[in-house]
Amino acid sequence: MLVGYARVSTQDQNLSLQLDALKEIGCHKIFTEKASGAQRERPELTAALNYMRKGDILVVWKLDRLARSLKQLI
Repeated sequence: MLVGYARVSTQDQNLSLQLDALKEIGCHKIFTEKASGAQRERPELTAALNYMRKGDILVVWKLDRLARSLKQLI
């Protein structure tokens, strides 16, 4: 199953471009968050990872929606 994760950094930003792309590619479940990428605690990202089962794939619109740097990604 494709599991989507969409994030914007501020409350003023809009998730619609990300959501449209994730739906178009076939994500069955999408988790959304309005939080800075610098935040260590991102409850919806944690929920998405906990939701996933063996064989599922996490899909993000752009890699910077998941992490701000390679160090943070690892």
